[in-house]
Amino acid sequence: MRVLIIEDEARLGATLQDLLELEGYTADIRRDGESGLDEALTGIYDLILLDVMLPKLDGFTVLRRLREAKHAVPVLMLTARGDVADRVEGLDRGADYYLTKPFDPKELLACVRALTRRQPELRNLDSLEFGGVTLDKNRFTLSCGDRSARLSRKEFDLMEQLLLNRNLVLTKEALLVKIWGYESEAEDNNLEVYISFLRKKLAHLRARVKIRTIRMVGYCLEEEKEESPASS
Repeated sequence: MRVLIIEDEARLGATLQDLLELEGYTADIRRDGESGLDEALTGIYDLILLDVMLPKLDGFTVLRRLREAKHAVPVLMLTARGDVADRVEGLDRGADYYLTKPFDPKELLACVRALTRRQPELRNLDSLEFGGVTLDKNRFTLSCGDRSARLSRKEFDLMEQLLLNRNLVLTKEALLVKIWGYESEAEDNNLEVYISFLRKKLAHLRARVKIRTIRMVGYCLEEEKEESPASS
């Protein structure tokens, strides 16, 4: 796995590189947004660690141009402690997760492992498919076979997260932050309502894909396997 670190603080960049390489990753460093973007656009990286405050091009601009160029590589943004606006803007522009400085090395490595587990084909920018169900990102529809259902924005965003993290448990807290934002007053019951909406639409589609509740934790998207015929 190859990771690109775009960080202008020399000491932090070197520390991140050492930490990742000790875990078996190959890590490259770029010290400004311009050269970082050029390197990211090569398409050779499995993950990008991107600082917000960078010379030449800030992290948000790097991220925007990367997504405009149809690159779906996971991006973990590094932001200043307590700067909620940075976190929200980063997520809105296409970041996959964020960490606030200073952060625990164990947390960083856990994020890296989680983001690099995702298969590249799951991050196609036009559609996502799993278990016969397809999410069309241009039409905001969910389909299975010859049936389809139109989704609201919240339903779409929620289904996208579930599909991107298929077979993984997403906590309620993570979903609330990703879908509603840090400053939202949305609570668990808001999330539960939209989970219910999606379950009804999956049932309408007669999909094998189900949203499983992990009690006291969150949700997981799984495919129900067809039962084998009983042996004679």
